[in-house]
Amino acid sequence: MTHNRRKSVDSSSSSSSSDSDSSHKKHKKDKKHASGHLDFGTSHASGHFDFGSSHAPVGGPAPPPYIGHAPVQSQTPPSGFRVPLSTTGPFPDPQQAGQPPCYDADGVSPIYVGSALFENSVHPCKIGRHLHPFVLVPYGGVEHGHNGRYDLLPFRPDQMEFVPTSHGRIPPGRRPVEGGYEDNGAKLQHAVAFVNGIRIPGKCGEHLQGCRVSFGGAELEIGDNYEILCWR
Repeated sequence: MTHNRRKSVDSSSSSSSSDSDSSHKKHKKDKKHASGHLDFGTSHASGHFDFGSSHAPVGGPAPPPYIGHAPVQSQTPPSGFRVPLSTTGPFPDPQQAGQPPCYDADGVSPIYVGSALFENSVHPCKIGRHLHPFVLVPYGGVEHGHNGRYDLLPFRPDQMEFVPTSHGRIPPGRRPVEGGYEDNGAKLQHAVAFVNGIRIPGKCGEHLQGCRVSFGGAELEIGDNYEILCWR
């Protein structure tokens, strides 16, 4: 069964967060697979983790667990140092998760940014201890509840910041934090958009011509006045 609940909104629409199990409909993008992939930083020896190329989110078993090691280099990778996790395990403690960049509709529940790993793809997502499951991804018109492997990106305000933008543009002179990629190799970045005055993490990309956030069970399309996570 195919869902088509994607909504186009401005910065003042929708309702509160929820999870959603759904089948998936691809974004507007090339159907043909490209072999490109990104290296995402995690805390292992080289500072990078290669996720391979991508496909639509699917259910089923999570990728094999990743065993981390202490970083041995000081240079931060393009996607930052991340905490590798699984929804089958415990939620990270505040020291691991770091400072939350956002709060949910109740104003007190912390929301973090990260990337959800699917069978072949990686999508920026929002993460919260109070969410069921912990990870919600905007995909195929719905708010997809992800089960399995995900990486939490601790927000470090001394190293990164959210920068205003619109229509998929990378702000001039800025370097985005890499967040994932589509099944055709198109890059995805972390984004934040305001919905009913609430900051909601999601994803953006030049090919999307805007950002996507998951909220109230739906994937919301926002073209103007959102923010992209960039390195300082």
